[in-house]
Amino acid sequence: MTRNTLLASLVLGSALTLSACSTIGDLPSERIAEAQLNFANGLPAGTAQLISNGQTITLAAVATGLEPGEHGFHLHTTGKCEAPGFTSAGGHLNPAGREHGSLNPQGKHLGDLPNLVVGASRTTRAEVDLGEDSAELRAKLFDADGTAIVIHAAADDYTSDPAGDAGPRVACGVLTRVS
Repeated sequence: MTRNTLLASLVLGSALTLSACSTIGDLPSERIAEAQLNFANGLPAGTAQLISNGQTITLAAVATGLEPGEHGFHLHTTGKCEAPGFTSAGGHLNPAGREHGSLNPQGKHLGDLPNLVVGASRTTRAEVDLGEDSAELRAKLFDADGTAIVIHAAADDYTSDPAGDAGPRVACGVLTRVS
């Protein structure tokens, strides 16, 4: 390989690498809330954060210790996580009064999130855009009784109302404002 060919390859490789990087505008500028997810036995199951880049609010979550497979993952109406069943978290966050599921032609709940996919390592991570960062969205997330994040034992089918047939609640955490 000639020196010019090597140099051209390095420049092209660097350009491709840099093009995959985020721009300053894409980087989070504000951490809005956090939650410690726990299993019913009190052991930690993961963490979640709400982050804003000034335009969009994103839920970023990491969970561990889950059974391999798909798990329903939702925002729930009440910021309360009482074990063992976490029913204190209420139903899915649904301020618009819609039916359940991203495959529902009538729209979905604000709290309907994509399933978490857990591999053999029993860990997963997710980043989900919740919508435009607005006073209205923040008010829905931080109403008087708060919001919980719940992980279910089975996959959400994205259609069955009201909860996607995702099975028992296996982990829960309460979103707490940080800013």
